[in-house]
Amino acid sequence: MRIKRPTIDEIDAIADGFGLNMEFEDIESFKNLMEGPMSSYERIDDLVEPSPEVKYPRGKAFRPEEKDNLLNAWYYKASIQGASRGKLKGKTIAVKDNICVAGVPMMNGCSVLESFIPEIDATVITRVLDAGAEIVGKAVCENLCFSGGSHTTATPAVKNPHNHAHTSGGSSSGSAALVASGEVDMAIGGDQGGSIRMPASWCGVYGLKPTHGLVPYTGAFPIEITLDHLGPITNNVTDAALMLETIAGADKMDPRQYNVKTEKYSKALTNDINGLKIGIIKEGFNWKDSSEEDVDQSVIAAGKQLELLGAKVEQISIPFHLDGVHIWNAIAIEGANSLMIKGNSMGTNWKGYYNTSLLDAFARGRLTRADDLSETTKLVMLTGEYMSNKYHGRYYAKAQNLAMKLSDAYNAALNNYDLLMMPTMPMKATKIPAKDCSREEIIARGLEMVNNTCPFDVTGHPAMTVPCGFSDGLPIGMMLIGKQFDEATILNAAYAYEQSNQ
Repeated sequence: MRIKRPTIDEIDAIADGFGLNMEFEDIESFKNLMEGPMSSYERIDDLVEPSPEVKYPRGKAFRPEEKDNLLNAWYYKASIQGASRGKLKGKTIAVKDNICVAGVPMMNGCSVLESFIPEIDATVITRVLDAGAEIVGKAVCENLCFSGGSHTTATPAVKNPHNHAHTSGGSSSGSAALVASGEVDMAIGGDQGGSIRMPASWCGVYGLKPTHGLVPYTGAFPIEITLDHLGPITNNVTDAALMLETIAGADKMDPRQYNVKTEKYSKALTNDINGLKIGIIKEGFNWKDSSEEDVDQSVIAAGKQLELLGAKVEQISIPFHLDGVHIWNAIAIEGANSLMIKGNSMGTNWKGYYNTSLLDAFARGRLTRADDLSETTKLVMLTGEYMSNKYHGRYYAKAQNLAMKLSDAYNAALNNYDLLMMPTMPMKATKIPAKDCSREEIIARGLEMVNNTCPFDVTGHPAMTVPCGFSDGLPIGMMLIGKQFDEATILNAAYAYEQSNQ
C-alpha cells in the first residue's frame, strides 16, 4: 500500500509544534528527504507480521440475555475446551474482558472498542487451555479498567452477589462476581491499582496480584507497563495456587518480565505456619475519611487468628506507605495517558508482541467517540496531558524514582518479616451510584478505595486478598504481602487461615 505523503502545511505544523523555525525552502527540502523513510514504511506494510498461535477450536460466542446475566457480570459467553488432560481439567474459567480471546468480542468495558474481535489468544489463555480448563466467557470489566467500582463500564453496572445494590468492586468486576456467585470455578483478572484484589475483597473471594512480571501480560490491554499485572481470582486458595502455577513463567513477548522465578505453588500449601513472622502495617488502618472500624477490627482479629495458628504477628510502622497512593497517581496518570491513550494501547520503546489490530481498532474508536470514554478516563487524559505539557514528564520520572524508595521501605520490613498485612481496602463495598449522579460522585466511587492496594502495583510486590469476615452482610478482606517472587509463602499463610475457618 502506498503511504500518504505529508503536505507542506502538515510539515510546517509539525515543525511549529517542535519549536523549529523553518523557511518554505527548508520545509520543501525535508519533504523531499522524507521520501527515503517512506519507502521503508511501504515495505513494512507489504510484509506479513507474526502472531501468537491459536491452538484450540471454538464455537460462536454470544451475548447472554438479561435473565441469564442477573449480576450483569458477563460480556460474552462461549465454550472453548482445552486439552484433554491437565491440572485445570474440569475447571471453568471466566476471562476479564481486557484480555484477548480469539474469536470472542472484546470491549474492555469501553464502547469505543465495541465490535472488536481479537484474532489471537493472550499467553495466559493458551496456558490455561493447555492445562485442560474450559473458558466459558468474557467477564465485564470497567471502562478501560480505570475504576475500583463497578459502575463505569459501558454495559450495566456489575452487582455485588451479596447485595445487588452494592458494587462488586473493579476493575475486574465481572470476574470476581462470577466466581463469588459460583457461576465459574476461576477467573483471570488484571491489576494496575488493585483491580484483582479490590473486587475479590468486596465479593468475598481470593484474589492474587503476583509479582510484577511473573505472569505474562502478552495479549492483554495495558494501562501502564510498569503497573500491569494479571492473576487469579478463585473461591479457594488451592485453586489460586493451581492457576498461578499454570499461568506463571517466562514469555519472550512481554517486556514486563525479568529474572522470573516460579515454584510449584500447589506444593507449598502445607498448612504449617508455625514460626511465620507477620508484620501488620499500622499505616494501612485508620485512613482519614475512608476507613471503617468494622473493617479494621476484622483484619486485627484475623491477625490474632494467624497468631493462634503459630505465626508471630506484630504491629510495625512503614510511614512511607501513606505516600504510595501519591506515587501511584503520578505514574498511573501520566503513564496511562502516554501508553494507553496517546499510544493507542501499545505505545513504543519496548520489545515484544504489538497487537496492531487492537491498536487500530482502539485508535479509530478513541478519536471518533472520545465523548464516550468514562469520566475517570477523561480525568486521567486531561490531568496527564496537562502535567506532561507543563512539566515535560518531570513528575512521572520523579515518581518512578520514588517508587524505588517505596520498594526499599517494604523490603526493609520484609527483611525482618515473612509477610506484611493490612486491610485490602479501608471500607466495605459502597452502593452503586445512581445513573443521574454527578461526575464528582462517579469519580469518587471509582477511585476512593485504592490507598492500600495501589502501592504494591508500583513496587511489584505480590499481594493477595483473603476473605476475613462479614459486616452488614458485606465481605471484608485482609491483604497479605510478600517478598518478590515469594507467592508460595503468601498462599500457604492464606491456606492455613482458610483451613482454620472450615
